[in-house]
Amino acid sequence: MTIQLVRPKTAAAVANVSTPGALARSTGSRLADLTRQPVLVLAWIVVLVALGWAVAPGLFTNNSPYEGNSSLSFAPPSPEHPFGTDRLGRDLLARSIYGAGTTLTATLVAVLIAFGIGSLVGLAAGYFGRWVDTAFMRVIDVFLSIPSLLLAMVIVSVLGYSTRNIAIAVGISSIASFARVMRSEVISVVTRDYVRAAYGLGVGRFAVVLRHVVPNALNSVLALAALEVGTSILAVASLGFLGYGAPPPEPEWGLLVAEGRDYLAVHPWISILPGIALALVVIATHRISTSLRKDQRQ
Repeated sequence: MTIQLVRPKTAAAVANVSTPGALARSTGSRLADLTRQPVLVLAWIVVLVALGWAVAPGLFTNNSPYEGNSSLSFAPPSPEHPFGTDRLGRDLLARSIYGAGTTLTATLVAVLIAFGIGSLVGLAAGYFGRWVDTAFMRVIDVFLSIPSLLLAMVIVSVLGYSTRNIAIAVGISSIASFARVMRSEVISVVTRDYVRAAYGLGVGRFAVVLRHVVPNALNSVLALAALEVGTSILAVASLGFLGYGAPPPEPEWGLLVAEGRDYLAVHPWISILPGIALALVVIATHRISTSLRKDQRQ
């Protein structure tokens, strides 16, 4: 007699079993839920626009982010220059649009570093336990005891000032959070009956980890990654504001805000308008990640 081990399905997975009619009803229901949440719709629009800026900035402006006209220095917002111009006469909207690519790329790299390394560390600690768990978690506790922005500043100071090193530093400073969540999920999964049954049937450790442990432990880590996007955008921009990132004249959101701080009293739009754009993207990503986590729990 042959026994086949089947991974158990959650109630949500059973509810989503896939006949064409059920799939259509599910999609229609999600769209209906979305239309009842105008704030969430607005958040998606903001994020999609920001992604458009990062991927194809030339579609949104014809102005150069580097070249300016000295006769237009400190020009206030106008139809021709919606964000105004800076002291060199450069269009601030163009610099904000092109700066999206720099900031969001650094954010993506940071989240991938934190997600990848943190998940591996948490998986090893939770699965092997004993001295491996103790050793890893003591290191994680040290990382968690240091404010993440301060840790990132120290790492950038060691590596050198650049946007690439900011991405690495923000990623490293976020590893501990991912490792702790992954460890907790792995410890929960490895004690479940279907994992024990897999061992009883002679399935190897590596196969059990790949087929059962990792897929079931990743849900919470992915939700954390979605939440971490907004936090990482803010961290990357903060380090850029402090001068740890790309040097002028490279456009970067934090640097754009910093360039106008000496003129806040007389030309406030130089800092305020790029700052509003940054804040809207961060708030929108947090709103979307909160919605995704809520859907996951349901």
